[in-house]
Amino acid sequence: MPSDLKKLIADTQNEFRNHPATAQVSFRSSSALQDGFRSVASLRDHRVIIDEPASLGGTDRGPNPVELILAALGSCQEITYRAFATALGIPLDSVSVELRGDLDLRGFFAVDPLVRAGYQRIRGTVKLRARGATAEQLDQLRNVVNAHCPVLDILANPVPVAIDVAIEA
Repeated sequence: MPSDLKKLIADTQNEFRNHPATAQVSFRSSSALQDGFRSVASLRDHRVIIDEPASLGGTDRGPNPVELILAALGSCQEITYRAFATALGIPLDSVSVELRGDLDLRGFFAVDPLVRAGYQRIRGTVKLRARGATAEQLDQLRNVVNAHCPVLDILANPVPVAIDVAIEA
């Protein structure tokens, strides 16, 4: 698989270099609140149940939205490590990520206007097993991953967001 993946990555990079318009994509999500705080999101052909824990009024039938942010960041880091290790020829046996996000619920519950509603801080550890890789290769890999991980970029840099409200009669 690594040689197939390496070829796929190289072919894709060449396509995007030669035809930048083909690199433009849009992802879509639609969701609807079902009952209580339980929501069902549709992403391509996948459905994800999102809920709050019982301690926050939900039924705990799925992760909550802020937990999904951590999962998105962790899995995006893993995918980006695999892609760039493969592209750069750096041996990578395994990669996993553990993250923790600190949230002050006073922001969400409008208790203190000075407390933001989202995470105050996200921290974690990327665990690599890369037998045969040098320290210099792993440092290069970490730098390129952190420069090109889409979810890390989304979280670390402001993204313009426009959400309209449509009132249905």
